[in-house]
Order: sequence, then structure tokens, then C-alpha cells
Amino acid sequence: MINLAFMGCSPNNKDQLKTYYPSGGSWESKLPQEVGIDPDKLSEAIEFALNNESPAPRDLKKYIYSRFSEHAYDSIIGPMKERGDMSGIAIKNGYVIHEFGPTDRVDMTFSVTKSFLSTVGGLALDDSLIQNIEEPVNLYVTDGKFDGPQNSGITWKNLFQQTSEWEGTLFDKPDVADRRKGKERQLQTPGTFWEYNDVRVNLASYSLLQVWKRPLPEVLKERIMNPIGATDTWEWHGYDNSDVEVDGRMIKSVSGGGHWGGGMWICTWDQARFGYLFLREGNWNGTQLISKEWIEAALTPSKPEPTYGYMWWMNTDGGIWSEAPHDSFAAIGGGRNVIWIWPKHDFMVVIRWIDPAKTGQFLGMMADAVENIEDRNL
Repeated sequence: MINLAFMGCSPNNKDQLKTYYPSGGSWESKLPQEVGIDPDKLSEAIEFALNNESPAPRDLKKYIYSRFSEHAYDSIIGPMKERGDMSGIAIKNGYVIHEFGPTDRVDMTFSVTKSFLSTVGGLALDDSLIQNIEEPVNLYVTDGKFDGPQNSGITWKNLFQQTSEWEGTLFDKPDVADRRKGKERQLQTPGTFWEYNDVRVNLASYSLLQVWKRPLPEVLKERIMNPIGATDTWEWHGYDNSDVEVDGRMIKSVSGGGHWGGGMWICTWDQARFGYLFLREGNWNGTQLISKEWIEAALTPSKPEPTYGYMWWMNTDGGIWSEAPHDSFAAIGGGRNVIWIWPKHDFMVVIRWIDPAKTGQFLGMMADAVENIEDRNL
């Protein structure tokens, strides 16, 4: 047995029959074959990943401009940093079976941020700060952003599922900036049409700020990141112009991704801890940090988009990655950054800066390394 020491944590010496949770700063490792992983196939998958690093340039401003060059609203308004090398962590039965690359490096993670954001929404439901996810948001946000015939019926569920069809401008970015790549189209009834739209995701963050009345990173740190033993190195940024007055206090409204800069900056290990919390259905070493009911709802496909829940992706019918298990789910960000979780086999992978076109094949290879030995042992 090998112990991976990082950032000052120590292994959890729990009974082997109990579910393993890493405690304050190290994560215990096991050899792949100890937990039913084919070591040769695992090595092949890792080698494949390393040979298919993301084509995204180190200068992520260039990456953003290359992705959104057709947009009329492409100006960066939040902080950015250069990306690092590819890194990854694979975890089986709670134990680290492989780790590579600069896993302690804090990098932008783009839309993986959205899964952190919706989690803060789940905490608001758990605390009854939001009474019902089906309620109109204008019962809570009364500054006019949800007024009018198009916006007044938008519910919290619509915001989390990206089906709000909200019309307006937030932090100088109009919703059309992400409406079919900056092109006008007819708006639909909220809840009936799915569109990946960062303006509306940022509106979800802004709306949760009105509910919590405190910085969302502060809530996340107190309720999730500290209890799971995350480091203090992660940062959650907003925009230069996203300071909002809440009850007489100026608070930064954070962004749900890095489209215009900002978003979550985090190391691979901390992403692994966050993913492991979801693999364990919101429970961390006997403490339910976020309700199992919220986890189940967040991982329920929406009707308009069967691969999307509450800012989490489900590989429904192979709709994201045909090569990967259809019963897996993920947090996904540009670059490519992925927290991939396969509950059936108690298996998860964090992979950062892999070629998006090769991600599905890599995850399929990782899954094959798991099923190969386990199926033979049946």
C-alpha cells in the first residue's frame, strides 16, 4: 500500500469494512489490482491521455477568443491565468489508484464551476432559504430582473437546468451573447427549451447572492470545501463590474464559468474531493453535507435536454460520450476539464487539459480497465 502525501493531509485509518474517506491532507492509495483494476489497461488509458493533451493554448485569453470569435460580446471582463500541464487522478472504492501531472496546481476550470454553483443552490434549498425549487425567482429577487411577461414565470429549477430563457442584460453582457452563439432567435416559454447560456448561469449566481446575502465562495468554503478537507488554494472569481450591493454591503457576484474570465480556480485534488462528495451522495464520513434528495434531483435529466440536470451532465444513452458508460455523470468545463463519476463501480476520474475530442475514448478505456477484472471475477 502506498500513501500519497499532499498539502499536509494524513490518511484516514478507518476500519477496512467501512467506506474510506480521506481526512485532513493525504489520500490513501492502493495498487490498481488491489481494487479490481486491470493495471495494464489502466496504463494504456493514462498513456492515451498523455498523448492527447488539450490543443488549448497556455494563454487562455487566446483560447477564449478562439472559441467565441464570432460573438459580438467577446470582451474579457474577469481575471484569467495561463493553464498548466495535463493532470489527473483516478479513484476506486475511495482510494487513489493513479495520479499524474501537476495535481496541486491551481488552474481555471471553466464550466466545472457550474456544478459548484448549483451545489450552493442545493444548500439554499436544504436550509429553506428557498422554499421550493418550482417557485418563481421573482418572489426572492425583487429588483426588476425577473419582471415582465418573459421573465416573471422563471423558476429556480429553470435557472439550474438552463431552461430559463431569461431575457435581459447582466454585467454588460446581454443574454443574446450566448443565445445561439450571439445570433437572435425567438425566445421560448421558460422550462421548455434548453440552451447553454453563461449570462443566465451568472444570473443564477446573482439570484443566489440575493438569497444568501453573503459571498457564495464563503458559503461554499464553510459548508462544503472545509468539511471535505479541501485546501485553501481555490478561488472563485467574478467580474470587474460584478460588485453588487446587498443589504448595504458590496459583494462580488461570482461567475459560473470562465467564458469572460473569472470562475473557479482550483487544483485537481480539490476537484477530486468535491467529486467524491457526489459519489458518496452528499455524505462525508457520516455527515450529510448536502441532502441526498438534492443530489438525486441534480442528477435527474431535464425533459428539454436528457443529458443535463442541475448544472451536472449525465451520459444518458451515450449522449455526451458514446464510448463511456451511459450510467455515468460528470462536471465538464472547457479546456477540457472533467470530474467523471461512475457510481456503479465506485469509480471516478478527474482529468484536466485533455483534448475534448479524445475525452470519451479515454473515459471508455478507463471504464474498460474496471469492468475487465470485475466481470471475470463474477
